[in-house]
Amino acid sequence: MNKSSINSIYITLAKKIGEPKTELNYHNPYTFLVSVVLSAQATDKSVNNATRDLFKSVKTPKNMVALGERKLKGYIKTIGLYNSKAKNIINLSKILINDYKSKIPTEFKNLTNLPGVGNKTASVYQNEILNIPRIAVDTHVFRVSNRIGLAKTKTADQTQAVLEQITPKKWLKTAHHLLILHGRYTCKSQKPMCDQCMIIEHCLHFKNEKNKKNFSS
Repeated sequence: MNKSSINSIYITLAKKIGEPKTELNYHNPYTFLVSVVLSAQATDKSVNNATRDLFKSVKTPKNMVALGERKLKGYIKTIGLYNSKAKNIINLSKILINDYKSKIPTEFKNLTNLPGVGNKTASVYQNEILNIPRIAVDTHVFRVSNRIGLAKTKTADQTQAVLEQITPKKWLKTAHHLLILHGRYTCKSQKPMCDQCMIIEHCLHFKNEKNKKNFSS
C-alpha cells in the first residue's frame, strides 16, 4: 500500500472516530498497567466492570500486595485467565515495590520483564502514560491491518514492526486507537460491516471479494 493510501486511511478514521482514547478506566499509571494486564483476551468493558470496585481501595502496588492474591481473584474472577493474571499482578507489584520504589519503569525492556507484561501491554502503557508513539497490536489491530492490506504478517509483533515503520509520524500516537476502534465496531471478525466502512476504497479484502464475485458471475 502506498504512502498516500496509508495516510488517507488514518485521516478518514480520525474524521469518523474523532480524538481516540483508551476505553479502560484508571486512576493513575499503576492502575492503568493493572487494567492492561487484565485486558489480555478480555474486553475493556469486562475489565472496567471488575476494576470498578477493586480500584476504590487499591491504587498502589502496596495496596495490591496487602490485598493479596486470593482476594484479588474475587474481584477479577469474571475475567478470562483470572488465576494467572492475579498471580502476575501480585508478583509485578512486589517487583515494583522492591526494585522501583513503587514506580512504573519507563524503559520498554524493564516493562516487558514484569510478570504478565508483554510487548503489547508495554506498548499500550508507553503510548497512553508516557506519550511515546507506539502501535500496540491486539487482535483487532492485527486483523484490521492484515485484512485491509496495511500489513501482511503472521504475528502481532511482526505487525507492530511493520505498522511503526509505514505509519506517518503524525499518526503514530493515535494509530493504535484508530485501528482498534475500527476493528471493534466496524471491521468485525466474523461479520465486517463493509456497507458502513469509510475506508473501503483502500481495503484489500473488499477488493479481493469484489473480484471473486465478478469472476464467478
